[in-house]
This record gives sequence, C-alpha cells and structure tokens, in this order.
Amino acid sequence: MKCLIIDDEDTARLIITQLIDKNPNLELEREFSDAISAIKFLNKNKTDLIFLDIHMPDFTGFDLIQTLKNPPHIVLTTSDKSFAIEAFEYDCIVDYLVKPITQERFDKAVNKALSSKIIQPTTNLNPSAVNPKNELYVNIDRRLIKIDMNRIYLIEAKGDYILVKTFDQNYTVHSTLKKIEEKLPTELFLKVHRSFIINAKHIIDIEDNSVLIEKDVVPVSRSNRPELMKRLNLL
Repeated sequence: MKCLIIDDEDTARLIITQLIDKNPNLELEREFSDAISAIKFLNKNKTDLIFLDIHMPDFTGFDLIQTLKNPPHIVLTTSDKSFAIEAFEYDCIVDYLVKPITQERFDKAVNKALSSKIIQPTTNLNPSAVNPKNELYVNIDRRLIKIDMNRIYLIEAKGDYILVKTFDQNYTVHSTLKKIEEKLPTELFLKVHRSFIINAKHIIDIEDNSVLIEKDVVPVSRSNRPELMKRLNLL
C-alpha cells in the first residue's frame, strides 16, 4: 500500500518512517509537516493509507479528514488518548496509535487497513449537487475554507490579492485573477476586465461599458464586451 505521513514533529515523522520501512506491505510516498500541504497533494493524488497526527498547529487531523471528499484509510498517531471515541466516528479511520508506537502495534494497524474496506455511499442525489467543480477551497490564515461557486457573484484583483465576493461573505485571498480563473467553470464565470471576473447568472443590468452585479458596478473592457454579449439571451 502507498502511504503518507502527516505530522508536524520531525522526530515523530522519522520514527514512523522507520516503522514503515520495516513493514513489507507499505511504500512511503511523501511526508508532510502540515495539513495544508498534504491536502493540496491529496487533491491531485491518491494514496492508500495515511498516518495522521491529531494535534497540529492551526489545522488538526480531524480538520483534514473533514476537508477530504473521499479520504483513504487513516491511522491516527498521537500522544493523546482522549480522542479515541471521537476518532471512530469516522469510517475512514481504521486504528488509533498512541505514541510511542511499537513495531508490533504498528504492524497490527497496517493489517487492519489491509483487511478493511471503506464502503462509499451511493445516493440518488443530482450529480451537480455533489460535483466538486461547484466548490472552491481558499487558503485564508492557514485554513482551507470551502465556498459554493454558485454563491460567488464577483471576483476583483487587488494587487497581490483577490477579493471574492459571495452572497454570504467576502474573502480576501493571496492569489492572482489568472490563477482563480483557471479553477472557475466557464459556463458560469466570465472575465469582463483585466481586474474583474463576474458570475454571468447574477447580472442585473448592463449600461454602456459596465455591468451591475448586486450593488457593484463593474467595468467591461472593449475586448471582453463581445464575449459578454454572446452570453446574453437577447430579445
């Protein structure tokens, strides 16, 4: 099984690496000292098993699990016994190891992961309701915050940051307009100016070279105006 280590302590990662090396069923892919870096990796890559610390700065092991849509098998590694009951409320968690961890106890946890099966629920939900393309995660103060893209009506470039405006709240994110544009569904969003992206569904009014989105008047550049007009169902 391919596996990851996520633990903020250098010594703990080294010990778990040594335990993995002695188990013929495991292949260590990567190790991470913080949850945010691990989540970015897992959003693009799959693994079979994660050895996950609970206590990490700003973003706990449980926060990480809740962020992942389809988490793999997880073995919690911690010095704290008090979270054992909470841990097994998660179907993906197959074992709970308390530090210091012996090779015998470690191997037992690996065997549980090998023999267990995580059953993915099947429902009759509309696929668009659970489509990850309808969701965007933004990194704010080392927290990943999920935003429903349908709730975004305007994105504005502000130097090294972008301002994401939703019907619920506004978010200032360290990013570029080009980078977020690549993440947005083209059927909803349109760049109308070098500093603005709008959700075309929420246009209220168009006058000359500007559009009204909610209470924001947004300029439309001459080069982007033809594409905007194509989107409109004109009478």
